[in-house]
Amino acid sequence: MNFEHATRNDAAIGVAFADRPEELVRFLEPGCAATIWRRQPDRDFQAWINNLPPNQLPTGRVVLRCDAVFEVVQNLCDIAGTPHCSNRDMLVEDMSQLAQVFSQLLDVRYLRLRLGKVTTNACRKFHIDAIEARLLCTYRGPGTQYGISTDGNDPKRVFAAPTGAPILMRGRDWPDKQPSSLVHRSPPIEGSHQTRLVLVLDPVSDPGDEI
Repeated sequence: MNFEHATRNDAAIGVAFADRPEELVRFLEPGCAATIWRRQPDRDFQAWINNLPPNQLPTGRVVLRCDAVFEVVQNLCDIAGTPHCSNRDMLVEDMSQLAQVFSQLLDVRYLRLRLGKVTTNACRKFHIDAIEARLLCTYRGPGTQYGISTDGNDPKRVFAAPTGAPILMRGRDWPDKQPSSLVHRSPPIEGSHQTRLVLVLDPVSDPGDEI
């Protein structure tokens, strides 16, 4: 199976593209199953994060107000021993910005943030998440794979969100009666000696339910 980077003229049905954060509003349009913010990572930043020892990559899982993401990710970096530098500042600021954009788009005050490093074939099966919506951004390693499945089988064509490009995806609980045929998975990397760093953001309507 060939894996392809999606472009505006060659992408799965129902996937929209945004070149600026304000264009992510396309995610709310009828028939849109996902939106990708097409952007190129800063070269110095990408080289820095690609060469960080895996044990210095920040990880964590927490439910928080969207305006607390900056401080929380700073703390996760401190715990992991992520070196203090301008590239670390860029990483923390970008995650905070994505949280702000995502929460404003879905009109929620709380988010579930998961920041993980992946070395195995985690979530290797194509699926649709049992949530309202999700933002994924892969800062290191290959990005999320996705495609169209109408018969329950794996997609015949599989695309990959570029590294550093956030992808917003609707889940099964999206308030739209029309089911999505867009499925996704983590790229299988077990045995490749790669380490992915992935940010996952989910909307939380009632943080009390998360306790």
